Amino acid sequence: MAKSDVKAPEKEVKATKSGAASKVDVTVAEKLVELYRLQHIDSQVDKIRTQRGELPLEVQDLEDEVAGLETRLKKLQDELAEMENQVSDKNNLIKDAKAQIKKYEGQQAKVRNNREYDSLTKEVEFQNLEIQLAEKRIKEAKAQIDAKKVVVEESKARHDDRKKDLELKRKELDDIVAETEKEEKELAKKSEAASKHIEERLLSAYNRIRSNARNGLAVVPVERGSCGGCFNSIPPQRQLDISSHKKIIVCEHCGRILVDEYVVDRVKGEK
Repeated sequence: MAKSDVKAPEKEVKATKSGAASKVDVTVAEKLVELYRLQHIDSQVDKIRTQRGELPLEVQDLEDEVAGLETRLKKLQDELAEMENQVSDKNNLIKDAKAQIKKYEGQQAKVRNNREYDSLTKEVEFQNLEIQLAEKRIKEAKAQIDAKKVVVEESKARHDDRKKDLELKRKELDDIVAETEKEEKELAKKSEAASKHIEERLLSAYNRIRSNARNGLAVVPVERGSCGGCFNSIPPQRQLDISSHKKIIVCEHCGRILVDEYVVDRVKGEK
């Protein structure tokens, strides 16, 4: 039993060396080449995007902050306008009350009895009280307006400063994008073209592994007996399985798809 287990791989290796590899072997090898080719292209895109650093996120954060400040500033300005309208309404009320007082005082000169005179006197007193109350409300409102104006100016100054920061960051990002945009578009087209040569199941697995990998590597070579992604050691028998191209093998530690020198050299030879 143990003897046949040892000999079986030898026959498979000999068959591969003699060029008698089966169609399945070739197909798996080609699948690995296509996957590693796609990884190579996507890694170049990642490198370009890494050059931008945190700028895209900084720009997004500043855009959100500026939008929030604009909303707050508008709310403050609306509140200020409402306070000013209230002051205007109170001034109009005072103006009307004074007109009423003048009218009542004119009527007092023409009254024929004390009852009418007292009634008009009460109306004058009431209008004077309305004036006093309105003046008090105006004084309070003006104090609130002054305080609100300070807040509005502070908010406007902060908004303007952050907007300038945003414009500078946008320009910085646009300059970097302009330098790499053409290359990135070309690589994106190559990535799309390479993806079409990979069956949907494998492509889905590749994208899943890639999205979960911190460095975006889903397909990695075996280097010095270790996984090129997590650098954990790979047993010799597993290395032999990888080089036999019988099936797609993933790292037991990080889940990345593993390829051998043959696959790497095939892709490098296409440059």
